[in-house]
Amino acid sequence: MFTDETLDLVGAESTWRKSQQQTQESKSCQTLPVHTAEAETQAKDVLNNSTQTQDQISQTLSLDQDISGFPGLLDFLHTVENVVIKELMKNSKSHAFDGFEVNWEDQNESVSCVYRLQHVDAQERGLQVTSVSWNCTGSVIGCGFGRVDDGDWSNEKAYVCTWNLDRQNLNPKKPDVIIDVATPVMCLCFHPVRPSVVAGGMYSGEVVVWDTSRSQDLILAQTGMSANTHREPVYQVSWVPGARRGEFIILSAGSGGRVLLWTIDGAEAKLILSSGYALVQKQIPQSGAASKTRGSTTIGVTSVALSPWDLDTFLVGSEGGLVLKCSFSSETVAAVPPDGESVTLRAPVQFSFSPRGGPVHSVHFSPFHRNLFVSVGTDGLAHLHTVLQPRPLLSLRVSDSYAFGARWSPTRPLVFAAATGQGLVQMFDLGQKSLRPAATINQNTSGQPTYCLEFNPKHTNLLAAGNADGSVNVWQLSAELTEQGAKETAMLEQLANEVAD
Repeated sequence: MFTDETLDLVGAESTWRKSQQQTQESKSCQTLPVHTAEAETQAKDVLNNSTQTQDQISQTLSLDQDISGFPGLLDFLHTVENVVIKELMKNSKSHAFDGFEVNWEDQNESVSCVYRLQHVDAQERGLQVTSVSWNCTGSVIGCGFGRVDDGDWSNEKAYVCTWNLDRQNLNPKKPDVIIDVATPVMCLCFHPVRPSVVAGGMYSGEVVVWDTSRSQDLILAQTGMSANTHREPVYQVSWVPGARRGEFIILSAGSGGRVLLWTIDGAEAKLILSSGYALVQKQIPQSGAASKTRGSTTIGVTSVALSPWDLDTFLVGSEGGLVLKCSFSSETVAAVPPDGESVTLRAPVQFSFSPRGGPVHSVHFSPFHRNLFVSVGTDGLAHLHTVLQPRPLLSLRVSDSYAFGARWSPTRPLVFAAATGQGLVQMFDLGQKSLRPAATINQNTSGQPTYCLEFNPKHTNLLAAGNADGSVNVWQLSAELTEQGAKETAMLEQLANEVAD
């Protein structure tokens, strides 16, 4: 009837679970970002203070008043009397502040280039700045263009240019006045009192005076080519006081060995030769090593320095390395054959200094001591001399190549500047223990030489330097280089009194 039977397992999947898995989703939510920041504040401490003077004393103390009404004052004066008198006596004998002047202005310790002046036409033709000169007001600078490194005779056209640095619309690359010159300009010098008059010396041997205030013909006077004119390049022109009060005549000197003095004939627009000097080898005083110097009959002049202390004295630097002390009042006739000059040439040399190796490019008297001068040349040294002895007091290394210009500071007795063949201006301070330059000014001339430099006569913190690349840099010097320190004059006097080794 009934029997056990095993049947196969039969299963049925749940359709509900399957349907639930298919519809399952994951979801999440996030609140908006919560920005947080930290800040703090601090209340300032406030403190009130007050003071009250004592009741005003109606009594005043005068020198003739009885001090018995001031309790304790007499005892105090008796107590400090000896101490105060001792200190006053000590201070009266002290020289610690001799020459000291209080300067309340901020000190300028930097050297900066305030102008870089260029004449585009001159630079395009490769002309060099051979000379710079400031006019008597200190506002106008003039420069002469030519060539220093050209050994051949040259008739190349050149320029004389001026810039007025006080003009508001100054264009450093466009001169205010441009003067076309037939031959290279070797030297330039403004008139001492007439700001528009400037004299120049040419490579051809001519001397020309221009008046830049004229609107048409700027030539005020010139030598022309005559028997009186230099036959060689003129390397120096200067203005010298004349015989009449307020009169100035022109000194010119060149490699022909002549130093000539000219007066201006404005009506004829000519320079008239008034007197002349010839530097002859055999008429040089035989002092020291100078007697061994050999050369031609005449001595070529490369530079001249006028003494600001003695109007009769001038110095001459020569091509042969000699520096010669000369006198305008010399009556000795020069031992040269007549060459058509309208005046008798005289021999001016009174004293010769120790010769150096190569031409002397620049000599300059100290404005602070009548006997001191500095000279530089192709040996790269600056020699500090006194006119009282042949050998230099001091020799300083200026450059590894040539040195072309030297000028004493108009405000610092112990400072002078020198221009080098490496395009640098070296500032030396003789008050420092080191013989190295106190400052080195890079002219940014790509290593081309700096041929000339001049301090501004009015704005004495300005120094102009002319370069072989045809540019003129005007530098504003620091107070350290322009403001006189204590005892500088005494130190210079002590240096001048030393005896050369």
